Amino acid sequence: MRPATATAAAVTTLLGVGAAAIAAGRYASDVALRAPSGRPLPGDPRLTVHATGPERITLTRSLASLRPGTYGIEGPGLHAVVGPLLDRVPHTADTVVRRLERVEQGVLGPGSRVRLTPQLHIGTPISALGLAHEDVEMPGELGPLPAWLVAAPRTTWVIALHGLGTTREHPLNVVPFYNRRKIPVLLPAYRGDEGAPASPDGLAHLGDSEWRDVDAAIRYAVHRGAAKVVLHGWGTGASMALRAAAESGVRDRISGLVLDSPVLDWEATLRNLAAARHVPAPLLPLAVRAAQGRTGPHGDLLDAASAPDALRVPALLFHGPDDTLAPWEPSVELAARRPDLVNLQVVRNAPHAAMWNADPVRYEEALRRFLTPLL
Repeated sequence: MRPATATAAAVTTLLGVGAAAIAAGRYASDVALRAPSGRPLPGDPRLTVHATGPERITLTRSLASLRPGTYGIEGPGLHAVVGPLLDRVPHTADTVVRRLERVEQGVLGPGSRVRLTPQLHIGTPISALGLAHEDVEMPGELGPLPAWLVAAPRTTWVIALHGLGTTREHPLNVVPFYNRRKIPVLLPAYRGDEGAPASPDGLAHLGDSEWRDVDAAIRYAVHRGAAKVVLHGWGTGASMALRAAAESGVRDRISGLVLDSPVLDWEATLRNLAAARHVPAPLLPLAVRAAQGRTGPHGDLLDAASAPDALRVPALLFHGPDDTLAPWEPSVELAARRPDLVNLQVVRNAPHAAMWNADPVRYEEALRRFLTPLL
């Protein structure tokens, strides 16, 4: 082969490899960043229902089905709630029996394929909890944002921020706790959610742009009479709360933060999301680079959040070592850097954004102690 021809062939090959790498990286980043609102995050396996009985359900034995606490279980057209393990009920070695709290949708029977989820409720505050609410619309950067407002007498409001892969139905878990304490709760949808404007590029930014919709929610709460707000966020919702506390033009109205499984390491969470959706390991670095190229650079949220001029209000942080999507080590580091403001509650045997589910009583007691001086 002549030198010029060989060079041309080599360039063509490199271009082909480069194009393939770009395409692969784009595909891998799509897997992580185009997850529609309400699509369950990857991680837990699907389980088979082996039997049901009065207030009990028999499931495939796995690390997921053995977790302590209270969880939703969902499948096609199906949603139910399961409680603690019933160890004394007879069962085979490859199954577990849990208390069946209720079936909210569909028919649950042997052979049903289900997945555990942190979300206990489906519907609205009135249909799911029997709590009256107002459907409101907040002016947002990209257009109107729908929200539920569960009114109550206090002038300190809670703004509940769901995370990636969930909807505002997930924070309904804690609305009864706040309502018993006469605390108004605003549950907003944000860009990318059903009924809300789409992100301009169609991608989730893991809180890096979505936090501006939190700013809109704070402004709306203040307009409706809130003297102060507490931001309670899960996953990327917790990251959005941190960004709003540092950058919002009305951050002086924020009196506290409740952070459940915050995403503090953007790259690690992106890799974990892609890997959990079965992106091959060699493509994971490409996924990160492709995502950065499409969404812009992402700063170090841990450094930003721990800066003295960024975090200026007390924060109650729930996280644990069993979160496979948002590493908990940055949460430990944040608490170590800011012991004056951050109270870390370590929760074991709980997946991402399910710290309440693992032990609702302990979670709500920590929440009560945290909130008392802020009201």
